[in-house]
Amino acid sequence: MNKSYQPLVLADTANLARPDWLALRRQGLGGSDAAAVLGISPFRTARDLYYDKLGVVTADDQANWVALEVGNLLEPLVARIFEEKTGLKVYQRKCMFQHPRHPFMLADLDYLVDLPDGTTAIVEIKTTNYNAKDKWWYNGEEIVPVYYETQGRHYMAVMNLDRVYYCCLYGNNEDEAIIRHIDRDMPYEMELIALEYDFWHENVLARVPPPYTEDGDLILESLRRALGPSDADAPPVEFSKTQSERIARYLSLQEEKRKHDSDTKAVDEEMQRLKALIVADMGHSLTAICEDGCTVSWKPVRKVGISKHDLERLKEVHPEIYAEYATVSESRRFNIKLPKPEAA
Repeated sequence: MNKSYQPLVLADTANLARPDWLALRRQGLGGSDAAAVLGISPFRTARDLYYDKLGVVTADDQANWVALEVGNLLEPLVARIFEEKTGLKVYQRKCMFQHPRHPFMLADLDYLVDLPDGTTAIVEIKTTNYNAKDKWWYNGEEIVPVYYETQGRHYMAVMNLDRVYYCCLYGNNEDEAIIRHIDRDMPYEMELIALEYDFWHENVLARVPPPYTEDGDLILESLRRALGPSDADAPPVEFSKTQSERIARYLSLQEEKRKHDSDTKAVDEEMQRLKALIVADMGHSLTAICEDGCTVSWKPVRKVGISKHDLERLKEVHPEIYAEYATVSESRRFNIKLPKPEAA
């Protein structure tokens, strides 16, 4: 690959309203989209990404809006921690960059940094919780989580830069920050570009939904977002031989699960994935009928409840009702703390 190129500036994003920024992102694939294209995102499927680019179903940010807002608010602080720990000065370019040879590849960077050797690197800012910090190690070795790695490699391709730094804050002081870096890998990059090209041209532009290849839980969550509430009036779906084979396999695994309860994790995962693929083929329908007469149902079970948010509102607006009906439960956390060894 010829590396003698400079990224294009698609747009200035300094004063861009969020709806306009989202519309701009739909003109191509950004770094955070790469993992979904590769089918390795823990957050969304390639089908979710496809729907988002077409504006059919947007990314469901509201479900975790607090975490997203915290990440945005902490970004300057984490950048400062990176500067303090490395001695390097970061800066921003508020632009949407575009690959000059692959215009479907976009990049909206957190920060850039000029290195002592005269080169420039990308700096990505991340935040996580204490329990999730272990994702930055594998068998005792320091790593970058794969879904963040693909993001960085996408950015290096667009920007024609050879290094990405990551600074991830998982606690409340500078010692609870992780700094990693990855360098450019051209064979990986060429494969990534090829897969993104196929997704953009063969799926998004061609209006052909990509197949579900992810785990069952992620597929079912994707279907929930895409299909919305169930439709009791939707007619049954006529299943073909392919779906009948999935059902047969599911039933076989179900029987196998009954016989081997001591080792069911792998079986459960495959059953859940088969179930998700069957449900995907049903679309809005609550039932499906196979050629052999087998009937599949996917019917809603509704429960009346109150969300945590609405419970807080009830407490503030109608405290007397809250006091009369709310119940308090107690839980305990078991912990053993060893004493510190005595000083010699």
